[in-house]
Amino acid sequence: MTVFKLPDLGEGLTEAEILEWKVAVGDTVATDQIIVAVETAKAAVDVPVPVAGTVTELFAEAGTVVDVGSPLISISPRNAGAERHREEERAGSGNVLVGYGTAGTGRSRRRAAKRAAPAQAPPPPASPPPTSRDEAPRVISPVVRRLAKDNGVDVAALAATGPGGVVLRRDVEKAISDLRLPGERRDGAEEVRVPLRGVRRTMAEKLSRSRREIPDATTWVDVDATRLVKLKKRIGRADPEAGVGMLALFAGICVAGLRRFPELNAYVDTGRQEIVQVPRVHLGFAAQTERGLVVPVVRDAHLLTLAELAAALRERTEAAREGRLPPADLTGGTFTLNNYGVFGVDGSTPIINHPEAAMLGVGRIADKPWAHKGEVRLRKVAQLSFTFDHRVCDGGVAGGFLRFVADCVERPEALVTRR
Repeated sequence: MTVFKLPDLGEGLTEAEILEWKVAVGDTVATDQIIVAVETAKAAVDVPVPVAGTVTELFAEAGTVVDVGSPLISISPRNAGAERHREEERAGSGNVLVGYGTAGTGRSRRRAAKRAAPAQAPPPPASPPPTSRDEAPRVISPVVRRLAKDNGVDVAALAATGPGGVVLRRDVEKAISDLRLPGERRDGAEEVRVPLRGVRRTMAEKLSRSRREIPDATTWVDVDATRLVKLKKRIGRADPEAGVGMLALFAGICVAGLRRFPELNAYVDTGRQEIVQVPRVHLGFAAQTERGLVVPVVRDAHLLTLAELAAALRERTEAAREGRLPPADLTGGTFTLNNYGVFGVDGSTPIINHPEAAMLGVGRIADKPWAHKGEVRLRKVAQLSFTFDHRVCDGGVAGGFLRFVADCVERPEALVTRR
């Protein structure tokens, strides 16, 4: 019997919540088959198993938070394939997580892959009906047991929804919520409690830390974006496949602005009381997903063409919404672009993405009366806001950066000549 533990998923992560088991007890699994989907504080991750065999036990139910290094699943290697199992370990499965899985040469991995193609995971078993009062429900997870004890929940009185009458974390959390609710209101509505987990919890902690540590200030300006909108349309006609949108144009403007004002591409090392200016631009951008707000990062954005930048933004956005972004693509940003105009709002005072020093916010682009060539005309107008760490720069630098961005929006050709 081989017991596999939750691997080190990198980025200093210490725990993960089980989202969905892809296998059940009794199933046969192949080398490198995905056995479980987990959610960390950074992203959703599919975990493979490095050997083939039969599943004998799952150590935690869906909804349970498991510490790195805790038992995850036990597998009985195939009797006829014990030597094959040892050979695959030597050859390497090629599906490696930090501190987990197997590794080897490319030739060995290809040879192992031919011998053991991943099997199709069967559909998860349907949950049985709630356990009757005559049959006490089972609590397997120590996390669930402790959660129930700490909140005064009698697990024997719960209707277990897990396979085989197992009490899951969600069963205990529902009981806790029921205990706290004062009952139905007169209009029949009830309070809704949403646990802060995974990405939402990480973002909440980061934003709270930003408010505690960073003395931020915000400045803003209205801009005539008519010419920028026309530029976007001209690029679309000239090269439709480039897919250059407003986000990519603003990203390119930000990169140019940071070249002009490198002191804003920085962070504060509070331990050493130093401002650290970073020579490379790793551009983050706010993206709304079903799992909450995330900030994907395009590394070395200063080295990309406009078309390459647009492609990188699209790829990161799609991956973020599908939960496929690895932790490395959600950390290490040096500056953030926040296009909240997509929500139909004009302005905002965003919270800086700690530990960065600044963030540019872009409101919606709407038709508004604007003084143009001595007359009042309808123009494409947007509000830009710039939030900055006042320890890193003063109002002169912040205003200079924002004015540079505004000039580029109003006269996009300035990007060609300004350094």
